[in-house]
Amino acid sequence: MSHVSTPEHRSADAPSGGRGGRGRKRGRTGRRRTGRWILLGLLVVVLAAAGGGYWLYKDLDGNIDGVDIDRALGDDRPEKQPTSGQNILVLGSDSRSGDNASLGTGDVAGARSDTALVMHIPEGRTEAVAVSIPRDTLVTRPECTKADGSTLPSAQRVMFNSVYSAAGPACVVKTVEQMSGVRMDHFMEIDFAGFKGLVDAIGGVTVTVEEAIHDKSSGLDLEAGTHKLNGTESLAFVRTRHGVGDGSDLGRIGLQQEFMLALLSEIKKQDLLGSPTKTYKIADSLTEALTTDSELASLTSLADFASSLNGVDPSTMETIMLPVAYDKTDPNRVVAAEPQATELWKAIRTDSDIPESAKKSPATGGSSS
Repeated sequence: MSHVSTPEHRSADAPSGGRGGRGRKRGRTGRRRTGRWILLGLLVVVLAAAGGGYWLYKDLDGNIDGVDIDRALGDDRPEKQPTSGQNILVLGSDSRSGDNASLGTGDVAGARSDTALVMHIPEGRTEAVAVSIPRDTLVTRPECTKADGSTLPSAQRVMFNSVYSAAGPACVVKTVEQMSGVRMDHFMEIDFAGFKGLVDAIGGVTVTVEEAIHDKSSGLDLEAGTHKLNGTESLAFVRTRHGVGDGSDLGRIGLQQEFMLALLSEIKKQDLLGSPTKTYKIADSLTEALTTDSELASLTSLADFASSLNGVDPSTMETIMLPVAYDKTDPNRVVAAEPQATELWKAIRTDSDIPESAKKSPATGGSSS
């Protein structure tokens, strides 16, 4: 399978995923890195505010959209954790219209949650775990209120990434809470246009692929070797699925893992605090594409929240794919694997260590983390 290498991490392998990948295991280091771009958005905003004076960045407040999750969901939610642990639902949205239509994603009405992560920060704020939910997972969608005030009835066996287009982000939060029993304290969403802007703002990301990737659907056409990708190319890279492995979403998750490591490596090389102009450009591109819950919808709120995470060491963050198994009726879809999924969510609810048994995913034939 094609995968990305970086100078710091050449040996990481992407997950095989899909039916053709059963029995294969993913590289241990790479599987701990998915979703660290979640913190990246917060980190850049904080660096911006600290690097050049808050007054330089105050106008970015207007870029951030806010969603009042508490008002939308009411009391029909899991109880808050008795500890000071935090849970954040982070979505990467596929809005295939407007600004995103020019990114090679097509011009299709509506939007979908292309990437979904539940980030758990235990009490003490010294470590973090991110649970990746495959978009092809069949779930029970609860009854939700749509943006126009109408009611969307509950439905069984719907694809997870369709919930967003059916009723918006609040319904995604409700779906995740009901499937996990874990209350989401915060919500963040970044769309594809923002992803493109981030990569372009830092001057591109260098990746190395060991096998050629030719995907007509995403427009990605790379020969084996090292390439510096611009924002549009990077977007195609993380979205490609037909040009890598067996074309499954599980395989693409692995490709995203590797790219995010390369992205973080690129940002690490740059002196953001020493370049207020570049920092502002990065913060501007991120905040324009950022939607959060109403409590976080300002630079000061984001900065305060990010400051509370200062004790988290990114190098110890672990990402675990929700344990899934192939659906018996439709092998092109997956369902939560039991009892592994229940064990995983229970550990997060109770701020406990996640047992190794909860990291096993039958669909990949090995560890899901």
